[in-house]
Amino acid sequence: MISPLSAQPAAGPAHPVPTPFAAMPPPQPSSMHMPVAPAGAAIPPADATAHGAIFLLYRTETPLGQALLVTDEQGRLRALDWHDHEARMRQLMTRQYRSLAIRLRDTAEAPVAADALLRYFGGELHALDHLSVALGGTEFQRQVWHALRSIPAGHTLSYGELAKNIGRPAAVRAVGLANGANPVSLVLPCHRVIGSNSSLTGYGGGLHRKHWLLAHEHALPAASSAPPEQCSNRLPGF
Repeated sequence: MISPLSAQPAAGPAHPVPTPFAAMPPPQPSSMHMPVAPAGAAIPPADATAHGAIFLLYRTETPLGQALLVTDEQGRLRALDWHDHEARMRQLMTRQYRSLAIRLRDTAEAPVAADALLRYFGGELHALDHLSVALGGTEFQRQVWHALRSIPAGHTLSYGELAKNIGRPAAVRAVGLANGANPVSLVLPCHRVIGSNSSLTGYGGGLHRKHWLLAHEHALPAASSAPPEQCSNRLPGF
């Protein structure tokens, strides 16, 4: 189970009012080394030999409210969620790490991922593309989560198309469940998966955030390129 090493913060508003991406301050240069996952590399699972671990929890403000970034001692992202969904994040991590005794410790030291997140909200849509992540979950879940990284900013994919992409066309429901259990939002962009009828469908961080993120990505130049095969630039509500 996941146990906190510090007191829980006071809950913020359930639905933060988004502000335009242009309102974000310019990113500050970082002297920290950025762990990079090679393009196309599979997402590594959690360390199988560990009997327990302390992960660091960093909180940072964004136009969509306070974001929670969980990293391990190697600087790899283990989770990225929102302050008003912290309980859900902890529950997901408990399930996905099973018998591992995971503890979260608040830290004031910004991880590399925080700098990348700031740049993403400032308009650099590719800033999150090569952040290193390591995950729990099942092999099937990790397969789905890895496939999310093939959906470029400004484009979308349906659950059925995502299932076909991983060679499991009949597993649409299972793919949807895995997508909903994604512990590292934005970096593994589950917000780019929509319904077959182009509806927003669900999103763990709230549909207001999903709508904002798709609009943010669609409005920037990086989204103007032709989508890869099976991807689309259709965006519900735009």
